[in-house]
Amino acid sequence: MALERVLEPEVMDTWDEASDYDSMDHSEVNRAFVTDFLAAGDVSGLFLDLGTGTALIPIELCQRHEDCYVMAADASVNMLDLARYNIEIAGQIERIQLDHADAKELPYQDAYFLAVLSNSIIHHVPDPSVVLKEAIRVVSPGGLLFFRDLMRPESDETVRQLVETYTGQENEHQQQMFEESLRAALDLEEMRALVADLGFDPETVQATSDRHWTWTARKPA
Repeated sequence: MALERVLEPEVMDTWDEASDYDSMDHSEVNRAFVTDFLAAGDVSGLFLDLGTGTALIPIELCQRHEDCYVMAADASVNMLDLARYNIEIAGQIERIQLDHADAKELPYQDAYFLAVLSNSIIHHVPDPSVVLKEAIRVVSPGGLLFFRDLMRPESDETVRQLVETYTGQENEHQQQMFEESLRAALDLEEMRALVADLGFDPETVQATSDRHWTWTARKPA
């Protein structure tokens, strides 16, 4: 029997959560995310990163793409405090702007961004369709939508294996956070059904690792 989705807190807004998240080694996952985003289409200009966390992906993106600026939005004040430090250390304060914003009700005009990207926001949201609708609203016609998140496993055993494989060297709290995120994630078919309801081809969602799905689409012009 497939695992039921178990929701976790929508905002990681304690200092312990933010600092433990930031200290985990996300480098390989972030490099793969940026590589795949850049391969998805030739897009330059102003991007929106939803659920930016501590801004590690915008930093990686700006280091590899000379012709972009990023609005990095998150609902967690503590995440943004760490993001500000990371951006300054990386020398990207001229190209990455931080914004304290709720992804379910974005404070941006329609069609404002040339691309909207997001890594691991969907599993935090009880009704992810609200976030996706907002992303579609604020991206320009023909603009790129690129979302990646964890994919809920089918069994407790697979959850345990993934936690051991990818966070076995982390502390107990970090392992717990990863397990809770896996259990809160959508599975592949749930995400495909979600984008289909929004008018997109369900095949635009693909499993892209043993623990991730990726949605890559263009807003109709």
